[in-house]
Amino acid sequence: MPKTVLITGASAGLGRSVAERFQREGWNVVATMRRPAEEQTLTQLDRVACLALDVTDEASVQAAVAEAIARFGQLDVVINNAGYGLSGVFESLSPDQIRRQFDTNVFGVMAVTRAVLPHFRERRAGTIVNVASMGGRLTLPLYSPYHATKWAVEGFTESLRYELAQLGIRVKLVEPGVIRTDFYGRSGDTGDDEGVPAAYQAYARRVRQNLSPDEKSGASAEEVAATVWRAATDGRNRLRYVVGRDARQLLLLRRLLPDFLFFKVVGSVAEAGVPPA
Repeated sequence: MPKTVLITGASAGLGRSVAERFQREGWNVVATMRRPAEEQTLTQLDRVACLALDVTDEASVQAAVAEAIARFGQLDVVINNAGYGLSGVFESLSPDQIRRQFDTNVFGVMAVTRAVLPHFRERRAGTIVNVASMGGRLTLPLYSPYHATKWAVEGFTESLRYELAQLGIRVKLVEPGVIRTDFYGRSGDTGDDEGVPAAYQAYARRVRQNLSPDEKSGASAEEVAATVWRAATDGRNRLRYVVGRDARQLLLLRRLLPDFLFFKVVGSVAEAGVPPA
């Protein structure tokens, strides 16, 4: 009997690549998205069900999980992939923008996890893979709410590991760097530059110029999807899976350098485009 995976945010980018990878491996795939009626590619694949799921709507989450179990009999893996990145000067970001960032990136992960846990607990089996980011263990300027959500996902997942291990349920974190998708265009929110106080404007322009994500140099969606696949299926109790050269390099620097030196390096690159001499 084929195993079954449920993936959030599967309409494009990494989520789509993950869905395609699991389908090629012979799994049943529940590819969830906010508007499945608009999906034209995944619906053509065998063993793929495209279901409506909005991670910010708990009723939607519960309904999608129930339908997935009813259709395929059980779930073996859940991948919390849905998310987006909010950037900008914190003082200029609205409470609604920040709340939406947390509703999607944090409370959405928790809602999906809460919905699937009774099923996993009853089976005493299952794996939850949360797609976090290198930004869950280090920070860059102008991304404070986004980093706050990814650090929250890291802490949530790491703590959850203790209580679920006794039930045979594994939890995993995948930590990509920049991915070669349209994430920053399709799933980004740069806030309202018009509302940035004058004291920040020159700094914000320099940082945006020097730290603008170079998606062409990032890991491919297929490479990250392969790491998600490995995390979901390797049967190990390993928690973290880093993927992408930039993520490996920056996380190594973060571990090796004292705070003041790491901040100096990142700050110099952000403001001048080059590390300190």
